[in-house]
Amino acid sequence: MVSAPTAGGSGGVGGSGGVGGSGAKTPPPAGPRVRRSFEPGKPKKSLFTLIGEIPTLVTDLVKGEIDQLKAEMIVKLKALGIGGALIAVAAVILLFMFGVVLTVIILALSLVMPGWLAALIVAFVLLLVAAIIGFIGYRKLKGGIPPIPTKTIDSVKSDIDTIKGLA
Repeated sequence: MVSAPTAGGSGGVGGSGGVGGSGAKTPPPAGPRVRRSFEPGKPKKSLFTLIGEIPTLVTDLVKGEIDQLKAEMIVKLKALGIGGALIAVAAVILLFMFGVVLTVIILALSLVMPGWLAALIVAFVLLLVAAIIGFIGYRKLKGGIPPIPTKTIDSVKSDIDTIKGLA
């Protein structure tokens, strides 16, 4: 499918529609859009025009970095929330296990029929379930720690280095 070029660029990498002039445009790269000062077939922009575009380019760059920060923080905080919820579920199951263990002790002390053995088996199963859910929750928490947007920080550092190189 052929798409019309956008106002800010040529519609893709290379600007001519791909290798061999097939006419099919490649999709624009993800992230903030960067306007190109040279487009085939168009006159070069003056220095004043290029300087005038700097605020727009910087604004687009900052907006892109903020969008990346939001997306990264949502992923990390979601992992922390899921991990915390699973650990809370494991804690509730441990409370149930405590009730079952108390029942075992009461039944064993009362020397009633061997009902304590059944209660002990139930307690073991609850302990096993709590251990599995707790381990899954731990892994989810570990995936979200630390909740620092490392990709965004690296991208901003790269942008600053690039600006320093041009200044």
